[in-house]
Amino acid sequence: MSLARIIEALVSLGLSQTDAEVYVHLATIGPATARDITDTLAINTRQIYRSLKRLQNKGITTANTERPSEFSAVPFEELLDLLIEVKKEQAQTLKESKKEVLSDWHNIVEENSEKS
Repeated sequence: MSLARIIEALVSLGLSQTDAEVYVHLATIGPATARDITDTLAINTRQIYRSLKRLQNKGITTANTERPSEFSAVPFEELLDLLIEVKKEQAQTLKESKKEVLSDWHNIVEENSEKS
């Protein structure tokens, strides 16, 4: 699988394009500072910091306490497990709300047919 396909797969599992690129960089190169990532990926520093924050909030990257901070990525298999679990939870939430959503839909359809 090519790097582009890996990134595409991560995007399909819920990461943004930038988040996927930052993750892949960290996972393949190893720990790096935001500046290192910016220089290598040629992405705006502000976008890199936002991406790193999102990835940290999802448990996909970690940062040490040194200055400047170095960021590390969780192993690829762990990332896939995390993203798959999120998709499963989303599917379960949708499944649980299906009855309510269908009821709302039928009410809307009924209201519209009464207006006609």
